[in-house]
Amino acid sequence: MIADILIIVDMQNDFIDGSLGSPEAQAIVPRVIKKAQEYKAAGRRICATYDTHYGNYLKTHEGRYLPVEHCISGSTGWMMQMDLFKAISGATAVEKNGFGFTDWYDAIPVHKSIEIVGLCTDICVVSNALMLRSEFPEADITVDASCCAGTTPERHRAALEVMKSCHIDIINEDNSDERSE
Repeated sequence: MIADILIIVDMQNDFIDGSLGSPEAQAIVPRVIKKAQEYKAAGRRICATYDTHYGNYLKTHEGRYLPVEHCISGSTGWMMQMDLFKAISGATAVEKNGFGFTDWYDAIPVHKSIEIVGLCTDICVVSNALMLRSEFPEADITVDASCCAGTTPERHRAALEVMKSCHIDIINEDNSDERSE
């Protein structure tokens, strides 16, 4: 079932095959593209988040705990994976300098149903899912586990459990550990 809006979290080069990339992240790219194409064909809204940092990243709170420069504004690593970028042309884009985007209510109109996909399940996906749950308490919120990847497969699964406990529906969980289509 297609929701009112698809939110694609941080599908940026640095998280896919760059400084923080992983085989699991690379594996979800075709599935996220397919899902975006389905939403576009159905005339539904798509919103994409961009993790955005600057030259002082290593001096930030996050940089002290994760001392790997990534998603520096304007860099190749900051850009969305190109095939996905093409697939979602015209989508709403929001930049965030932390795990969760804090202005969902202003960025997207109120929706009855929201689907979330992207990277990383255990950091930015879970953060945004919980923020959306708080901003839109009556919305049906779904995360497609097969279109998400965590920093490790274990953390991916743990984040899915956290989201379930907060009444976020998880779909395709049985397929979420597959590395290819």
